Amino acid sequence: MPAFFIQYIGGITIKDLRINDEIRASQVRLIDEQGNQVGITSLKEAQDMADDRNLDLVLMSPNAKPPVTRIMDYGKFKYDQEKKEKENKKKQKNAQLKETRFSLNIEDNDLQTKANQTKKFLNNGDKVKVSIRFRGRELGRKEPGYELMDKFNGMLDGCGKIEKKPKMEGRSLVMFLEPNDEKGE
Repeated sequence: MPAFFIQYIGGITIKDLRINDEIRASQVRLIDEQGNQVGITSLKEAQDMADDRNLDLVLMSPNAKPPVTRIMDYGKFKYDQEKKEKENKKKQKNAQLKETRFSLNIEDNDLQTKANQTKKFLNNGDKVKVSIRFRGRELGRKEPGYELMDKFNGMLDGCGKIEKKPKMEGRSLVMFLEPNDEKGE
């Protein structure tokens, strides 16, 4: 039987620890409600101390020798854990990877349109993969591709910074851009 249970509440994972009568060790290392280490005691003594204070005995570290238990208000502890999980979930920003693709023979107006779309992606906090596809004889001279990447990067007006410099991957020249810190937050 596991030392803890996993419970899903509103899309949040909460780890349920063993408490009170669910603990199966004969001796435990006890920590009181202030966080002070009491020492190694029998499970019955630890449970009696928790009962005297109207608190729960919670198994914090089941794999330790002897297992570590703590006296606490388990309901309050669980509530605080849920609150922290929700707060951490709010702070997360799910950045996506968008892609802008064009060929070596792109016209200036089309390149400007691609640059404007890439600016929108970067201002939304997304990372962008810019790739130029080479065909046939174009593979013989890659310098125009690097020049086009530099020109494209100049059109972005500093909306993003280069995460990975342009590099050949198969038949494509690929560059990764990430949003600037002040724009991405």
